[in-house]
Amino acid sequence: MGTREASHAGSWYDDDAAELSAQLDKFLGSVPATVDGSSLPVPGARVIIAPHAGYSYSGPCAAWAYKALDLSAAKRVFVLGPSHTYYLRGCALTIFDKYATPFGDLVVDKATTSELRQTGRFSDMPPRKDVDEHSLEMHIPYLWKRLEQTFDGDSSKFPPIVPILVGDGSEDEERSFGNLLAPYLKDPETAWIVSSDFCHWGLRFSYRPEYHDGSIRDLDAPRARGSRPEFLRVRPDWGQVAADPESPEIHEVIKVLDQMAMDAVQSGAHHEFYKVLADTNNTVCGRHPIGVVMAAMEALANGGQEDGKCRFKFIQYQRSNLVKKPWDFSVSYASAYAVV
Repeated sequence: MGTREASHAGSWYDDDAAELSAQLDKFLGSVPATVDGSSLPVPGARVIIAPHAGYSYSGPCAAWAYKALDLSAAKRVFVLGPSHTYYLRGCALTIFDKYATPFGDLVVDKATTSELRQTGRFSDMPPRKDVDEHSLEMHIPYLWKRLEQTFDGDSSKFPPIVPILVGDGSEDEERSFGNLLAPYLKDPETAWIVSSDFCHWGLRFSYRPEYHDGSIRDLDAPRARGSRPEFLRVRPDWGQVAADPESPEIHEVIKVLDQMAMDAVQSGAHHEFYKVLADTNNTVCGRHPIGVVMAAMEALANGGQEDGKCRFKFIQYQRSNLVKKPWDFSVSYASAYAVV
């Protein structure tokens, strides 16, 4: 099918290789050399969650995940992201042979995509939708930069990629895809990038939870007879929201909702993550890619994985804006890694 163009270069990130390289070096250089007592990259951290907004917004946050990612043994890299350009049920594979970046092209692992296609469980991404989609593309230049650092700039040693869009699906469907992908996750020569932003707050996203009279309510939720439904009672451990019950800022409410989602991810229990999102309707756009990979890791953990493995650990959380007014908006970004 040829090469997928870097359609967001020049807008969402720099299309000049030298400028882009300097920007990514700056982002990565701002991350400490150690996190929680571990050197970076974290040995064996083959799986990350990282955001996919324009680099000027989410690039500094994404750097934490990419600096933690251990690519030293990678022979292929799965890249999973949500679909923003068309409704997708289940998972879809690219039909392109390469993904372009301002640095060069990363090759698609056609052997693996063919093997997955033969299961009958995957559809093909329509080429135009593939090109328009940013959730996968935004990770390709970052991945190139980290591969360049790992393999001393020798692009002939760069592993191929397996781009997968993960669409809508029930809890059971996510678990089914997780079980299907678990053998690939178990492979010590396979790395994984999970593409996701977290809470999208604002009228443009039809999601505006705020604090009111001891509860968090959504201004945009359906209302019966003018009532404003309460969906979360405030708990004593919810930081500023509980400490200042008269007037906590909206951005503190957003932080609580994101923390609930991140805590559920860190629990390692796929069901818990799915339940938290069902309860709060948090607009985590990569909820399904995260759910599928969580289900895959849970399958491996049930197979006797060591304690402390197969669980995500969040190391950075940022927001595009600290919302104070109901007409404002923000998108949250988070970075995590998992040792498998």
